[in-house]
Amino acid sequence: MKDFKLYAITGEQFHPGRDMLDVMEQAILGGVDIIQLRDKSGDIEAIRKKAVALRQLTAKYGVTYIVNDYIDIALEVDADGVHLGQGDVPLAEARRRMGKKIIGISTHAIEEAIQAERDGADYIGVGPIYPTKTKEDVVDPVTVSYVKEVASTIKIPFVAIGGIKLHNVDEVIKAGATRICAVSEIVGSDDIQRTCREFLSKLEKARAIHGIDH
Repeated sequence: MKDFKLYAITGEQFHPGRDMLDVMEQAILGGVDIIQLRDKSGDIEAIRKKAVALRQLTAKYGVTYIVNDYIDIALEVDADGVHLGQGDVPLAEARRRMGKKIIGISTHAIEEAIQAERDGADYIGVGPIYPTKTKEDVVDPVTVSYVKEVASTIKIPFVAIGGIKLHNVDEVIKAGATRICAVSEIVGSDDIQRTCREFLSKLEKARAIHGIDH
């Protein structure tokens, strides 16, 4: 998969009265590399319509597009990949169905990260770093100590996620993260493009220090 720095996930509850496509387009214009559709509670037909619309938007800008959970929908709309949690379809089954498309796996402990890498995940989510209200039944924060563990152990790309804001992202980056995901801080922002650019500025400085040039 193409390398990435800033990963945004839909979170319509954080921008009431604003159109999802408009919000995600602003994120893309701000420099987001990956867009994920995540809708845990919507009607399946409504989710399918959003999936189609986001595929069109991301294709327009050449941005990687991931669908959360729904392998069938990801395949139907020709998304670039799917993101799965620990309790979702086993990675081996997802790989059989997704072929060479991207598969990301959420992890909350180093054992899960190692297993996901061993099983062939293309990238892993590492979190939640801080308390977050973007998901129901979220696990306890793993803190930046888990970022440090992953950074020193895992070779595939990882993205830090969960409660990350502009005011605390420096701590996450210092722990070894060179890719981050934000939900409410991006989609709920009054100036989405500026927020994305500020995240990217911090990430790019860290990458320069670590000699990461892609």
